[in-house]
Amino acid sequence: MKAVKTVAVLSSLLLSSASGFVFDGVRKQLKSELLELSSETMRGITATPEQAKRIEDLFGKLEKLNPTRKPLKSPLVNGDWSLEYSTSDSIIGKGDFPRVGPIVQRIDTTSLAAENSEVVSYFGVKVPRKVTAALSPQNDKLTNVQFKRFSVGPVGFNAPESFKGYLDVTYLDEDLRLTRGDKGNIFVLTRM
Repeated sequence: MKAVKTVAVLSSLLLSSASGFVFDGVRKQLKSELLELSSETMRGITATPEQAKRIEDLFGKLEKLNPTRKPLKSPLVNGDWSLEYSTSDSIIGKGDFPRVGPIVQRIDTTSLAAENSEVVSYFGVKVPRKVTAALSPQNDKLTNVQFKRFSVGPVGFNAPESFKGYLDVTYLDEDLRLTRGDKGNIFVLTRM
């Protein structure tokens, strides 16, 4: 009887390891295609409807393979993240003044703070912009976001109380974070 239990435990471990290996390969392939399409579409600015649909499909498949059960409790979520793709036209600058260089999001769950920063070209003049925010986690993957202060170049001003939203971290690993926002937008970010 003891030998049967041992064989069952070993079989379970082998299957678990094998499926983990298979999931890792699938995850790696999905990530590679997602990041390649994100780059081809210039963060989503030039995405065709077909490309946008494929990106959303890859995004959904990766969410189902999320290796981090509690993203907001994981130290992996903290740090600087570069926005690679979004469906939010206002964030990527679609139809607006172009963003120059990376769009960066800094997350710090220990101090419950976040900061988004970018450089925008206004008629050829590069101007840094940023917004700071307070985070209020609602569970292990969703946090409310209260924007606090905006800065455009040297000018700063407080954000109105009504400027708030949420972030739902639906996928997190060592170098990729997928997030859904309160307005239905998706965000693909890579660790800097």
